[in-house]
Amino acid sequence: MEKLVLIVHILTALAIIALILMQQGKGASAGASFGAGASQTVFGSEGGGNFFTRATAVFAFVFFCTSFGLAIIAKNSAGVTDVAIPSMIESAPAESDVPAADESSDVPSMGSAEDDVPAVPVQ
Repeated sequence: MEKLVLIVHILTALAIIALILMQQGKGASAGASFGAGASQTVFGSEGGGNFFTRATAVFAFVFFCTSFGLAIIAKNSAGVTDVAIPSMIESAPAESDVPAADESSDVPSMGSAEDDVPAVPVQ
């Protein structure tokens, strides 16, 4: 059942893309008002705008329904229930991969700032 809904979903998405790409923009009707080949269209002198608009709306509705159906199928197969999110389980802090710094390190200390900087500039 899930595969069938997924196939319908993909085909509907491709149909929506194709229908949107085939539609004319709003500025295309300005040339048609002056008789720029409007009588030679496949869908008549009105054009195919109304047909493509309605077909896009139908396919968008089918796409919405298949999206909703796929969400329900995914929820049922995952076994998710409608209970609240469980609280975080308290546990001991995990050990870090970074080793702790020891005092007997070979790295010299920075020292105090007073040792390196003279109080009065040298001239």
